[in-house]
Amino acid sequence: MKSPQALTLIVALVFSVAIYFLANSNVFELTSMSVAVVAFVCAFIAPLVGKAEANAQEADTSISTLYVGNLPYRANEAAVRELFSEYGQVQSVRLMKDKHTGKRRGFGFVEISAADAEQAVASLNDSEFQQRTLKVREAKERPEQIVE
Repeated sequence: MKSPQALTLIVALVFSVAIYFLANSNVFELTSMSVAVVAFVCAFIAPLVGKAEANAQEADTSISTLYVGNLPYRANEAAVRELFSEYGQVQSVRLMKDKHTGKRRGFGFVEISAADAEQAVASLNDSEFQQRTLKVREAKERPEQIVE
């Protein structure tokens, strides 16, 4: 399969040739070569600019998941969100509960912007929160479980 760049080049060339022939048929009053060059440049550069903008937005919105351990059992999502929001934009907070009893298990996960994650870990790890010493680190990826 062709790469996106090669496909963009092919489309730009076809578009330029079509514009060149339209210009030669006196549909346009511009010189055929100038129209073809402008069409080629526009068709080839525009997708690349759009891709660069999309990559920049994706980089700005990357998220890190942090593990938060040794949480007080009485802590709720709102309190943890408030604590972490001092260091950056918090996307979500999940405090883990026991399946059978529904009681909190004393740990959870916070999704925070990647740019702010390092500062949050440095500031909150081994800090006191509701009379407990928190353990905060970047969460490890969970190995995929195969269901048979």
